[in-house]
Amino acid sequence: MKQKWICIAGALVIMTSASSQTKHLIDSKATRETKALFKNLDKLAKDHILFGHQHATEYGHGWQGDADRSDVKSVTGSHPAVIGVDFSGLSGQPDNNIARTKESLRKTITDTYDRGGITTVAWHFNNPASAGGFYWNDSISAPAVKLIIPDGSYHEKYKSILSTIAELARSVKGKDGKLAPMIFRPWHEFDGGWFWWGRPHCTIDEFKSLWRFTVSYLRDSLQVHNFIYAFSPDCTFTSENEYLERYPGDEWVDLVGMDNYADWGRDRYDIPAGISKLRIVADYAKKHGKLAAFTETGLESIPNKTWWTETLLAALKSSGLQLSYVLVWRNDTRSPTHFYAPFPGQVSEADFLKFYNDPYTLFEKDLKKIYK
Repeated sequence: MKQKWICIAGALVIMTSASSQTKHLIDSKATRETKALFKNLDKLAKDHILFGHQHATEYGHGWQGDADRSDVKSVTGSHPAVIGVDFSGLSGQPDNNIARTKESLRKTITDTYDRGGITTVAWHFNNPASAGGFYWNDSISAPAVKLIIPDGSYHEKYKSILSTIAELARSVKGKDGKLAPMIFRPWHEFDGGWFWWGRPHCTIDEFKSLWRFTVSYLRDSLQVHNFIYAFSPDCTFTSENEYLERYPGDEWVDLVGMDNYADWGRDRYDIPAGISKLRIVADYAKKHGKLAAFTETGLESIPNKTWWTETLLAALKSSGLQLSYVLVWRNDTRSPTHFYAPFPGQVSEADFLKFYNDPYTLFEKDLKKIYK
């Protein structure tokens, strides 16, 4: 039987450390449950890390839409502690498609909240000013960042899109009648050039303006108070100064993170480099009262049978990181090779069970009163 430390709400006030007391959300009107999640993530990170998987309960390897199912649960008996969803379908679609997307997202988010799990939100935002989707295409993509920030020609359209997001955020109420908190992670991997909001396609000031307007409009104008705002570049940096090149300021960010597939086996195995980058993120979080997380990683197809314990877990246990969670990418329902978490019979299944049973890792079943 797996023995793990459990978050006990009643002990939180008594046991909160001095460093935790300096941490606070950038939204002074955040809901009680959002504040509790923020504090509990901070506390748990001192001795544990939560495991996350993108789209874990929506679909998996060879299936889609099954009730209370995830590939992670099929292997371990528990859903991931953190489940990723995406706001990609909330714009650039016919109204009836957007309505269906809202309903699907609402169910996934509230189901996760009711079980005691945590939702994190990516945003693969289709270019609002041109064709081309969310990836940059030299022949058709417009440099939309400068067009959607204040005074841009698509600014009103962007405000309308944010209103759609806000409508969803204000509607995700659990069985207890409370709004489900979400870790909202817009503009991820902005230091690369593959997305239209990436470094080559906007200036530093334009990107910072985009971030600040997005937060202020959602929080202050649209009254969204159940978001924890996460900042997550890819892994192109090697110093704190490089990491912070497009950072909008501490008053605009709750959680700092990093997406890194390259150092963990996609392009190379350079775990020392990956740990060094995680340490830059974690050290900044400690100095500035932020949460820290490994916001995306993984090894596609997981051909390395011991990747979970000998590569990922060994790195996560590096002294002093104190990361709130690690999230691996999705398991495609049709592709035989595009998956990042094991399923029954996959070659890394046994090692993933060791990863699951390690006292350092937390899954959904290990979380108690995370919103208290």
